[in-house]
Amino acid sequence: MNCRAGGVLIAMWLASACSGASQIGTPGAPTPPSSSGTPVRVLMLTATRGFRHDSIPVARDVMTALAASSGAFTVTATEDLSAFTDSLLASYDVIFFVLTTGELEFGPAQKAAIVNFVSGGKGFLGVHSATDTLYEWPDYGRLVGAYFKEHPWTQSATVLVEDTTHPSTASLGDRFTLNEEFYTFRDNPRPRVHVLLRLDPASVGTTGDYPLAWTQSFGSGRAYYNALGHFQETWRDVRFQRQLVGAIQWVSGRQ
Repeated sequence: MNCRAGGVLIAMWLASACSGASQIGTPGAPTPPSSSGTPVRVLMLTATRGFRHDSIPVARDVMTALAASSGAFTVTATEDLSAFTDSLLASYDVIFFVLTTGELEFGPAQKAAIVNFVSGGKGFLGVHSATDTLYEWPDYGRLVGAYFKEHPWTQSATVLVEDTTHPSTASLGDRFTLNEEFYTFRDNPRPRVHVLLRLDPASVGTTGDYPLAWTQSFGSGRAYYNALGHFQETWRDVRFQRQLVGAIQWVSGRQ
């Protein structure tokens, strides 16, 4: 399947996913697009060496259901760090760090394998506490785009969509409201990345620039990060699901 055909199929799926009145939905509900193409192969890591989110099981279930319903990708969920070697990563198109935390015990060869995987032309996704991970590995900091600082606002707030044309954001409009744990970062990633979403500071009673989702090139590959995803309800929110499916398509080069 060529990139244009893949984009048409995923656009059809996204339109189906947002056709209902409610934003909270069952990931398996949309009709899968028919395609003879090869789905994107995603390796999803949920390992933690620090705080562990209780939304991890829901995240795994949602991604499995989205893979089945969209037909756009397959997902292998793991907490086995030994899967991150040159030979094993060759079976995948995208690495997805979901709610990871702490100093995961990757050895030098594994770190090189991850960097080579993305810089060689494949994709990386990180969600929420993926930025609260591997502070002692600078290459990972470059890959994810920033490191977590704090979460001063856990409440309903407005998210502004800076790029309404990206595959991960095209169905969101120019803003949406969400109950989330909103992150700030040790430094503002804006000079280094292409910002997709930012927090509306007025909605939390402050001022400033607070990017929440972004993309960047990494060598010949692509990287995407989204700071949302703290709550189980966020993973069940169709708007968040659409972002992840579109991001997988983008980092894999299908869109």
